[in-house]
Amino acid sequence: MRNVECKMRNAACAVLVACLLALISCGDSKQAMMAAAELTAREQKVTTRETSAQQAEQRLAEQQQNFVQQTAQQQHTIDQAKAELESQRKSFDELKAKLTAELTEELTKATLLRESIATAARRGAAPSVTADRVIVIDPRTDEVLFEKNADKRGQVASTQKLMTSNIIVTSGNLDQIVTADQEDTTAAPVKIGLKVGDQYPRRQLLTALMVHSFNDIAQALARDNAGSLEAFAVKMNERAKQLGMTNSHFVNPHGLPEDAQYSTARDMAKIAQADDALPELRTIVATKQFVFHKMDGKTLTLDNTNRVLHQDPNCDGMKTGYTQAAGYCLICSGQKDGRRRICVVLNDTHTGVWKDAQALLEWALRG
Repeated sequence: MRNVECKMRNAACAVLVACLLALISCGDSKQAMMAAAELTAREQKVTTRETSAQQAEQRLAEQQQNFVQQTAQQQHTIDQAKAELESQRKSFDELKAKLTAELTEELTKATLLRESIATAARRGAAPSVTADRVIVIDPRTDEVLFEKNADKRGQVASTQKLMTSNIIVTSGNLDQIVTADQEDTTAAPVKIGLKVGDQYPRRQLLTALMVHSFNDIAQALARDNAGSLEAFAVKMNERAKQLGMTNSHFVNPHGLPEDAQYSTARDMAKIAQADDALPELRTIVATKQFVFHKMDGKTLTLDNTNRVLHQDPNCDGMKTGYTQAAGYCLICSGQKDGRRRICVVLNDTHTGVWKDAQALLEWALRG
């Protein structure tokens, strides 16, 4: 636009200059002055128009720049609003998912509670027992169905061999040969009579251990596993810690009394639960009779010391024990109609231990 104005101004000036020169050449000074004045006025007019055009062009550029800036700012505001909306949507989805999970969990708990109440009603009152330390659990849910002095510390006798067997089985290689050492033969009764140099597969020794509770076998397996009885005791206590057995301390692999050795019914239920999850060990503790083939070619027929295993068809394990300090002990497991239970009975009488364990197992399996 400025180029057009300049061309117009230059053309007008050229015409006026030509006229002015013509007048001057004719001697008409008055007309020349008038022409000069008109020329000046036209120049000012053109200059004014040019200035106005420049100002208009500048305003237009400023408006365009402002528009671009405003558009960019508005787009930034829109992007921020979108980001905020997306963040709020994400937070809402997370909150919704959390609330849904919490609601589902609460509904599950409520359902389990109703079922537990209904089951407890079907079971009725727990039987009266003479044992001093008792606990009955559902190993699949960790629910405690009954307890009596469950956290009282004391000796647990040969039920402690459940810890020994757990370490042996989880260490693997059950078909590897164990060679008896002099140290193994020094165990206190009950013994199968290992002799130095005797060689047996771990599985055979482990089965005899859990079926008939031989202490020399416990020592042989422990020494073979860890190098010494002391090192095996360290393993026992490490495993106890892993299983959350916070009220236990073990010194030997067989459970004969030691001043520094103790456990509780609740802790022994935890190792029993861990053993119950090992298929090979479940098979072994359910063995009612086992024929042990000795190195000299003779055989020993071993009956499982767990009387409840022989008397109750629902019972499928686990381990007996007796010392003067621990009294008569039995940890037994059983299953019926899809329900699985573990009963720990410690510090009982000679006749009471079988009666109490079987009564508790039958009661627990009702529901």
